[in-house]
Amino acid sequence: MAAAWGRCVSRAWLCRTAWQGCGRNYRAALCTELKRPLVIEEVSPRPVQPHEVRVNVHFCGINFADILACRGQYQERRQLPFTPGMEFSGMVLETGTDVSVVKEGDRVIGLPGFGGMAEECIIDHKNLWQIPEKVSLREAAALPVSYGTAIFALEHRACTQPGETVLVTAAAGATGLAVIDVATNILQAKVIAAAGSDEKCQLAMQRGAQSSVNYSRGSLKEAVGKLVGAGGVNVVIDMVGGDVFLEALRSLAYEGRIVVVGFTGGTIASVPANLLLLKNITAMGLYWSRYRHQNFPIFSRRLSSALQYCQEGHIQPYIGEVFKLEEVNDAFLRVTQRKSTGKVLLSLK
Repeated sequence: MAAAWGRCVSRAWLCRTAWQGCGRNYRAALCTELKRPLVIEEVSPRPVQPHEVRVNVHFCGINFADILACRGQYQERRQLPFTPGMEFSGMVLETGTDVSVVKEGDRVIGLPGFGGMAEECIIDHKNLWQIPEKVSLREAAALPVSYGTAIFALEHRACTQPGETVLVTAAAGATGLAVIDVATNILQAKVIAAAGSDEKCQLAMQRGAQSSVNYSRGSLKEAVGKLVGAGGVNVVIDMVGGDVFLEALRSLAYEGRIVVVGFTGGTIASVPANLLLLKNITAMGLYWSRYRHQNFPIFSRRLSSALQYCQEGHIQPYIGEVFKLEEVNDAFLRVTQRKSTGKVLLSLK
């Protein structure tokens, strides 16, 4: 798959559509065919509905879910063509007649689900949050998915307590570094960072982890055991799945909790129920975006918490790379080849 992307990223696509209606055209990244590189199209704006807001997008976060969606492998299927992009930051250009929560010129983050990888995005006003004064547009774009997931996983699902030990896998990724940041600086927990290279382990340590494990070198369970002893860790936040998940599960202490966040390793492991029984372990999942539909008040509070933590200087998102819109396929390739660290952003300006 990576080779297929690599053969195509050097090519340029620029399609132009006929002018429709009023307003200027804007550029957007489009998935026109699954498992193929995105194309850049210049599209025409549409009018905003009474409950909608038009936003001038400055930065858009790139998430593994965007890549899965463009492969047809994400939980939510979109009709082709579509514009990916689950989170963005920008400034309000126009509001619908029923919108009072934001006004023209406000700085906002948005969670459209899809559509953020464009110079403009029309979004329901309920999916916008105002950015506090001390948070930059660049920082704000890195907060919603990664820090929303980290806060939900640690606080809402695992109920992490001060002084507990948290093991996080894929620790140098955007969500992994967010987990380290929140666990260390908000919850006063101890963090063991697990990653697939010495360089990534070093970055995790620089960002606040107390110790690290390179799980490409051998058994994760044995390495964790050398750090914490036979007692094990209290909490695991796992983004990898497969054998890494099983090793992390076996590293848990009595009444430990493991939160399944994703499967970047490509393999979904089966849970050995006897391990849950013997140590009174709790295994749970976190599909973060579902809270927006199932329990919006708590979803909104957690996202507002991330913005407030950043405003107060308690957390600081790590942005690994910023790509231009026309470099979106290069950005996807960096993520799929696991060469990225921290948050990868698209700059629309």
